[in-house]
Amino acid sequence: MTMLSTMSNISRSKGDPKVIETGPSSIGTVDTLGKALGWFSIGLGVAELLGARSISRALGMEGNEALIRTYGIREIGSGIMSLSTERKVGLWSRVAGDGLDIATLMTATGPNNPKRDNANLALAMVIGITLLDIVAAGSVTARHTRLGEGKRRSYRNRSGFPRGVQASRGAAKDFIVPSDMRAAPRLAGASQSGAVQEKDRGPRNMPRRPGTDRPEQEPLGGARQEGGPQTH
Repeated sequence: MTMLSTMSNISRSKGDPKVIETGPSSIGTVDTLGKALGWFSIGLGVAELLGARSISRALGMEGNEALIRTYGIREIGSGIMSLSTERKVGLWSRVAGDGLDIATLMTATGPNNPKRDNANLALAMVIGITLLDIVAAGSVTARHTRLGEGKRRSYRNRSGFPRGVQASRGAAKDFIVPSDMRAAPRLAGASQSGAVQEKDRGPRNMPRRPGTDRPEQEPLGGARQEGGPQTH
């Protein structure tokens, strides 16, 4: 069990269930690699911000301290995105940043740079990290992209009968009606016959109007009026 599960068991009450065994994690290897590259990007960006002058001297690129600090800010932003839910955006931004780093370092590998060996070593390291970033970005994108994203699925070839219409004919001929459903038609018939009888019987107990077969209706409120209309 993980340390988180152990701490969860300690914090539970006496009657609560305990975590005996944890299942597989939903975080894949590529996600772990993406997080590691995110932290590496943040660390590299902080180093470029704080040590831009030392880095420029080591690479023979004096005068480019502002550019190195700008690259450091970019690295920190890419690292933060790589640690967030937009991990694939952060990793692809790292790939784009690696291209800028390679182009910048290639300008320092000329024969007129006395520290070109350091620049060549840094260039080789950046190329290796670029390949790792490309693998991580592609893997994370493939893992977190839905199948057929951006395309509308077509169901024109579906009829609702997986085995075909002919195979579905007579499929329910051996169906046995459950006992709790066998009385349903009888109850329905009884309710219909009772409704017909009530309709035929009608309101026989109500008083009839003189000279007609229709029942005399009572006024609203249930009180009968006797005599003619009253005036106030």
